[in-house]
Amino acid sequence: MKRILVGLLVIVVSEIGMLLKVEPFWSWHTPIAWTGYILLVDALVFRRRGDSWLMNARAEFVILAACSLPLWLIFEWYNKYFIHNWHYINLPENLALRWFGYGWSFATIWPAIFETGDLVASLRKTRGVTADAFRTSHSAFGMTGTLSVLFGATLLLWPMVFPSPYLAAPVWLGFIFLLDPLNGRFGAESLTLPRSLNLAFAGLICGVVWEFWNYWARTKWIYDVPILQNVKMFEMPLPGYLGFPAFALECFTMYVMVRLCIWRRRPRPISI
Repeated sequence: MKRILVGLLVIVVSEIGMLLKVEPFWSWHTPIAWTGYILLVDALVFRRRGDSWLMNARAEFVILAACSLPLWLIFEWYNKYFIHNWHYINLPENLALRWFGYGWSFATIWPAIFETGDLVASLRKTRGVTADAFRTSHSAFGMTGTLSVLFGATLLLWPMVFPSPYLAAPVWLGFIFLLDPLNGRFGAESLTLPRSLNLAFAGLICGVVWEFWNYWARTKWIYDVPILQNVKMFEMPLPGYLGFPAFALECFTMYVMVRLCIWRRRPRPISI
């Protein structure tokens, strides 16, 4: 109960401070609130299941948060050079503070999605489907896996060859098709319907919360998406919310691939 209250307190204090334009909350609301969110959701998951990332897999949680930063920078790279769909405003003038803010904010992305995925899984009661079942579900690579990898690579190359603000969708889908068959082929967890649904719901939940908290903050992102700019919920044009479930699936496939390369202990099952 204490951890639940701590997470709630961090969120509420940051939200009130941000709305009252009190620093550091006005400018640093995103990383502060999401840190509280992760603490809160992890505590809720532990209360429902008796295990959670922070209580039972702290070492891997550190790896997860550390990986979140460089993995998100891949999308920043696509945005900067090829799709130009968002930009940031009111960033700190001091470069050290700016990069610290980037690092803290980006390090919360993957943990927030996976924690939310665990909470959704606990509510949908999908824990009975074991991690081992997912590890074997795509072990036979075959023609389907080959075509999926080629399709994913094509999607990711498309914006590089023909840069356009209309080509965000290939970026939000490409890593799913590219990496999921490879993860399964190498014996790691992969996407099947129960996990995909948990992650998709988690992505949508996190997406709405991201946009809600971003809207009133001083330091924030602004979208340059050229589709239905006048039909928005918060800063995001409505069609953009369709990208959050796909992004959550990409977060899974990308992290699982990285974990295959760097993590030698027993992995914690993700969002199942």
